[in-house]
Amino acid sequence: MSATSHQKRRRVLAAAAGLTTVGALVAAMPAGAHDRGNGHGHDHGYGYGRTVDVQLLSFNDLHGNLQPPAGSAGRVTHTNEDGTTRTIDAGGAEYLATHLREARKGNRYSITAAAGDMVGASPMLSGLFHDEPTIEALNKLKLDVTSVGNHEFDEGAKELARLQYGGCHPVEGCYEKKANGKPKKFRGADFPYLAANVTNEKSGRPVLDPYFVWEKNGVRIGFIGVTLEGTPDIVSAEGIKGLKFGDEIETINKYTKVLERKGVKSIVALLHEGGAPASASYNYNCDSPGPGDGISGPIVDIAKKVSPQVDALVTGHTHQAYACSIPDPSGKPRTVTSAASFGKLYTDTTLTYDRRTRDIVRTSVASANHVVTRDVPKAADMTRLIDRWNTLAAPIANKPVGYISADIENPADAPERPAGNLIADAQLEGMAPADKGGAQLALMNPGGIRAGLVHKASGSEGDGVVTYGEAFTVQPFTNMMTAVDLTGAQLITVLQQQVSGPNQAAPKILQVSKGFTYTLDMTKTGADRIVTGSVKLNGEAIDPAKTYRVAMNEFLAGGGDGFAVLKEHKNKLVGASDLDLLNAYFAAHSSPAAPLAPPATGRITVVK
Repeated sequence: MSATSHQKRRRVLAAAAGLTTVGALVAAMPAGAHDRGNGHGHDHGYGYGRTVDVQLLSFNDLHGNLQPPAGSAGRVTHTNEDGTTRTIDAGGAEYLATHLREARKGNRYSITAAAGDMVGASPMLSGLFHDEPTIEALNKLKLDVTSVGNHEFDEGAKELARLQYGGCHPVEGCYEKKANGKPKKFRGADFPYLAANVTNEKSGRPVLDPYFVWEKNGVRIGFIGVTLEGTPDIVSAEGIKGLKFGDEIETINKYTKVLERKGVKSIVALLHEGGAPASASYNYNCDSPGPGDGISGPIVDIAKKVSPQVDALVTGHTHQAYACSIPDPSGKPRTVTSAASFGKLYTDTTLTYDRRTRDIVRTSVASANHVVTRDVPKAADMTRLIDRWNTLAAPIANKPVGYISADIENPADAPERPAGNLIADAQLEGMAPADKGGAQLALMNPGGIRAGLVHKASGSEGDGVVTYGEAFTVQPFTNMMTAVDLTGAQLITVLQQQVSGPNQAAPKILQVSKGFTYTLDMTKTGADRIVTGSVKLNGEAIDPAKTYRVAMNEFLAGGGDGFAVLKEHKNKLVGASDLDLLNAYFAAHSSPAAPLAPPATGRITVVK
């Protein structure tokens, strides 16, 4: 059954039942409704040898980056043979399509899979249209299957169902019109989103298919898709109301047995959770000196406990690049991959399928990451797609909102970021007036800052001009701002929660507004990394018994990103959106004659 005909069948089921919710959609579908794969016609021949090489192309964390990511967000690091490094400009759907299509040539059996966060936190070209452009692009890329990621739930489970099954946005309607003037209905994804560990609290059923079986000429490979169990900690509580996120290992092992009972012995897990290699270079050998020795983080423990019957793990979430061999529970090395983020890399894995055993010959599995370079011809169909949506977005996207004198960077590996300081300052200024909340300081979660600002013009706007589209790319969530009461003791606890509890292994350092300072001692561990006596507001030590007015977005106020103490806030006042406050700050502090300079760092003193 082709992807298109299969999708039509699913929609007929849904329409006949008059379904409106994810749970209802699932209830109307048989488990594993995607059992019949399509192969997308990459090969029409029949192989009769005992073994068949199956190409698995994979990527993760695209985040709607259809155009090449700007600045450092669009570069990867390559380590040369002599140990020196160089950066390579990478990414962009026009180039990703060309690279994938070229990679498929000569491979009679080729599957393209992804590990979540295809959408969400997207640049304006996609985000303005609730990521319909990205789903359309992935259809054109011939994506076969993906797991959900945490960002697939940014707008809630019902919106995720719409991206899967189609239909126009419930509030904004259809964005385009047909030649006859009638609304053009969004058709949804041709590929299945898998959500094995995301279940309805009442029914216990997965909200979308738990697995997918790709099949071609008798070769059958099963895919199980899960997102990280900690998704509720990093998305808006409203969007996941009524959903339960289960343990990744237990879920993968459960559906591995289900697939085996169906006679599917070749299995790949698509997992939106990842690790951190010891080097930022995409070509770093993380199997030196031994298998998996060069990688750490949650994926290591997961990989060591996932059933040995799973032949490979395609992972994501951490935006890192690696192709490692982490030992499975039986001690045998197993491929675990991740292709960075934003479409800058793709992974090419060879799975040797034994027709007699119907399993993958694990000793023959080989993986490598490849750069999506921009020195290849652009895929014409992707250019047309981008141009079409850009035309719709242009009246809003190209409007100037501010002016900068130099790049305002957002380095992911720095505790304090110039872009973070800018945003925190904008939030404090917007929420400081007495009638706006009376905020004395602002806190911004680092994961909510999706890019920096580049001085060089991205289009015809001119160097140093910040457009609405560029500001949107920096802050795409449009979170509403709040001003709340916190005690000094709670403020100190907030800082300690950056580096302890769920954030101990991978600290989440909040960006702070001007005047709020403290010392972060990385030579210590856990909460002790915060030097409590150093925490000051405008030079005055924080008083644990005193009450302070603090500006933050709704996500943080709900305890997101592991900051549980923030849920204890009092006297909440809701203000404008974070993006509105950023744009207002630009309007107040920049002009063509006096552009805004990058904010100085030094609010957080780091001891290493």
